[in-house]
Amino acid sequence: MATASTPAHAVCVFAVRRGRGPELPAGLSGHEGGGPLRLVPAGALWAVVQDVPAHEYSEEALRERLSDPATLERCVRDHHAVVTAFAARGGAVPLPLATLYHSEERGRAALVDNGPRFERTLERITGRDEWAVKVNLLTPREQTSQPSRPTQSASPARNDEAPAPNGRAYLARLRERGQERDDRRQRALDAAELLDRAVLSVADETVRRRPHSAEVVGRGRTQIMNSAYLVPHQSGAEFLALLDRLRAAPEFEGCEVEATGPWVPYSFVDAPSYSEPDAVGSHA
Repeated sequence: MATASTPAHAVCVFAVRRGRGPELPAGLSGHEGGGPLRLVPAGALWAVVQDVPAHEYSEEALRERLSDPATLERCVRDHHAVVTAFAARGGAVPLPLATLYHSEERGRAALVDNGPRFERTLERITGRDEWAVKVNLLTPREQTSQPSRPTQSASPARNDEAPAPNGRAYLARLRERGQERDDRRQRALDAAELLDRAVLSVADETVRRRPHSAEVVGRGRTQIMNSAYLVPHQSGAEFLALLDRLRAAPEFEGCEVEATGPWVPYSFVDAPSYSEPDAVGSHA
């Protein structure tokens, strides 16, 4: 419960951009339980903000709520919807999820203090989109099965010569399959590097991320590359056409190339703390 020293509401800042720009779409609601979204000036920039119940957005309350996968997903979706709408006409710098201040005045002051940093970021991303590209190595169906076991002799005492050749053949087959697996992986790594060099002829920048685990990628796939590219708006079609040509190239046999986007360039925004010392916090 809020007290005299605890504000009833915190202010959540989603993103900043140059100029007030167009109004937000009707029906955009922001975080559950929050007030109406509104645009506020912060020096030469404008921000989209929302009042949220302070007791539900304290550090402790957020830590508990965001530990629930369903709640985390809903909060991320709500945040992303606001950022995407705000950035739709002219670009914007997205702030980390749940960037909170004790009041609008304190939030404005922090944004003004970080104005030069926002301006540099806007120079970098305005007029550009983020595309995510993943290269997965597909595991051949036969590789998932265990190598054939040597046939067990029904009468080993009568056939002392049989187990040794079968055992050596079995081990040789294991080594062969291991080498084949290593060769496939190396070819996929080479293909991913080829893709990266080709795509950077269209994209301005790239960010490499840690490949996803097998639990995320799915059975039968090994993620080789997980990258984001910063692509000018006008080059989006060329970017996708280039990926189609690469998919058809022999170097990508046995590989899967996934592309998703366009997104607000989250990966190309430096991740400093835009918080003032007494900010409620952020949960990127």
